[in-house]
Amino acid sequence: SYRFKSLQHCVSAGEPINPEVMEKWKKQTGLDIYEGYGQTETVLVCATFKGMKIKPGSMGKPSPVVNVQIIDEKCNEVPPGMEGEIAIRLKPVRPLGLFSGYIDDPKRTAAVLREDYYLTGDRGLMDEDGYIWYLGRTDDIISSAGYRIGPFEVESALIEHPAVAESAVVSSPDPIRGEVVKAFVIRSAAYTSSDPDKLIKELQEHVKKITAPYKYPRKIEFVKELPKTISGKIKRGILRKKEWGKNTNP
Repeated sequence: SYRFKSLQHCVSAGEPINPEVMEKWKKQTGLDIYEGYGQTETVLVCATFKGMKIKPGSMGKPSPVVNVQIIDEKCNEVPPGMEGEIAIRLKPVRPLGLFSGYIDDPKRTAAVLREDYYLTGDRGLMDEDGYIWYLGRTDDIISSAGYRIGPFEVESALIEHPAVAESAVVSSPDPIRGEVVKAFVIRSAAYTSSDPDKLIKELQEHVKKITAPYKYPRKIEFVKELPKTISGKIKRGILRKKEWGKNTNP
């Protein structure tokens, strides 16, 4: 275990933390991780503030100065537990810190400032207690045979298996379902020599048990590294473009 005498409060933002990682951090350091969520356009939107109950996997509750809602495609607020786009109300009071628009790009600005909302481009849901749960970027959501699947939930299920050191989930074209879930997986050191086919089946069965069966990755590819930004965010867009290009080009 590790004990840092000067460390009193831990905050995470930028990329959702899997519950498994939060549990390991707590076990090793004795400290909780408080998640926060925001964008360059918004600053802090919601967080698990000190003193609040921590719900692993949740981004916490809206900041006191921000009215966060989950809305549908027509900008209607949806009830608790229903998936939609994370949005910020602009009226009656525009939140402090919210950007006014993109420089020299009125079309892009109009696309995100619609009616009474700023649309974040992130999918999520709000539970009965007002906690917000991140599902993924709108572009990252996988639509398979009529089901909408967020990559974060599948990645969180995968990381609970000891063979998985890290993973990234994206859509992959399928002639029957339109899209299917594909996982790029970095194996942990103890499993690098395991039989790939057997391990794929084992991981698929594992995900079926952890989350809804239809969300399991029908395709799994083992890789040595994942593309990331300088701040450590996984570049799922690169993996998705590579996957779709690979399947559409001869």
